[in-house]
Amino acid sequence: MILKAGTRTLAVLWMSLLATHLPPALAQPGAEPDALFKTVQALDTRLFDAYNHCDLATVSAMTAEDLEFYHDKTGLARGRQLLLDGLKNNICGKVTRELVPGSLEVYPIAGYGAVEIGVHRFHHPGHEVPGSVGEAKFVELWQEKDATWKLPRVISFDHQSIPK
Repeated sequence: MILKAGTRTLAVLWMSLLATHLPPALAQPGAEPDALFKTVQALDTRLFDAYNHCDLATVSAMTAEDLEFYHDKTGLARGRQLLLDGLKNNICGKVTRELVPGSLEVYPIAGYGAVEIGVHRFHHPGHEVPGSVGEAKFVELWQEKDATWKLPRVISFDHQSIPK
């Protein structure tokens, strides 16, 4: 891609602005994770503990009524109830999820909440055969409202089988 000198300069300035104004809340090796990182990490742990144990009441409480879930294999699912029905019918007792260590990134969204980015791995307890473990990247948008965090948007993509 070829950019004109003025366009290239503008692009470099824009990227510099983004880099200086949107610092990630990342856990750095040897450094203490910041409060936002710890909050989102705890939300992720709570949500997926509920996912893994078919605690649909907790999943419901942590997701927005107008949830939008974008999945590269199944498309867009709208609404919390659709998610809960999908978990009950397709996930409970069949699939567990783990966060891939070291993959979690957290970025603040001013006046709204945070975006969580990472890689998760899916297992089929008691039924794993070579090629049955999967991994995918994800982006979750967390909204904080009245001291309560909810998940209104999720993107799960790049699903792949990984060698066992």
